[in-house]
Amino acid sequence: MSAVTLRACVLIACSLLGTAPAPAGAGQAYPLWLARGSRLLVQARVQGQAVEALLDSAAEATLVDRSFARRLKLLGETTVSAEGSGRSSFDAQLVPGVRLQVFGVALSNQTVAIADLADVGQRLLGRRLDVILGREIFDAARLRIDIEARTVTVLPASAQPHGVRLELVAEHAVETLPVLIEGTGPVRATFDLGNGSDVLVGSQLAQRLHLLTDGRSVLARRGGGLGGETERPVIRLRSLQLAGRRFRDVPAAVDARDSASDLNIGVSILRHFVITTDFAQRALWLQPRR
Repeated sequence: MSAVTLRACVLIACSLLGTAPAPAGAGQAYPLWLARGSRLLVQARVQGQAVEALLDSAAEATLVDRSFARRLKLLGETTVSAEGSGRSSFDAQLVPGVRLQVFGVALSNQTVAIADLADVGQRLLGRRLDVILGREIFDAARLRIDIEARTVTVLPASAQPHGVRLELVAEHAVETLPVLIEGTGPVRATFDLGNGSDVLVGSQLAQRLHLLTDGRSVLARRGGGLGGETERPVIRLRSLQLAGRRFRDVPAAVDARDSASDLNIGVSILRHFVITTDFAQRALWLQPRR
């Protein structure tokens, strides 16, 4: 999916207002399932209505499909320009005062964005997509995410996570973590559970490292999330190192958008770890799977 950037700073402020200080579901494991092998889906509620949602840690706010929003009588008050990982920007309407619930955590007074998700749902899932659940839940709770075991557990703040602790740094309102590419770095990589495709390399980093001009094979592949399908050059990184684990011969698509981060790490890499997130504490722990 890649990051969804909404061009309105009020959006992030409103999202944080509804953060739950003490998650009621702490300690309980909730199901996570994979669509097409790499898209993370969870059960959530919007305005009390149960809905299947795509989990996206790099979306600044939850997005609701227009047809589903009409059924919930959600009416947008402000229109903003939004950017996904597709070829162009798109319009979204902001709706404040929305109730979200997921993993036993209730989030009140959230600002969500209403957009047309029909195209991206068909391309990513092969069917309709009503909700993309954004970073609100990551801001509100410490989460243990085990993609291979297909579970998400809400942890108490006092829990001691396992694995390598990495500092989170916000860039363009999404969270990034340090990664080494072919011995170079560290560079900051977007932590993107909504990215069910290849690692993404920003074109500026690709240019600095001569990744498209050093003789390695360059293919073309269609991809992209919100904003429409696009074609990208695809290369193979000789090595990528994250939390002490080295991955070799890693497929990576070059993202030419001006707003692209240097790197974007998604499910293809993150599924090899048990992940603990704590956005409020600016930290993430990665425990390599055996």
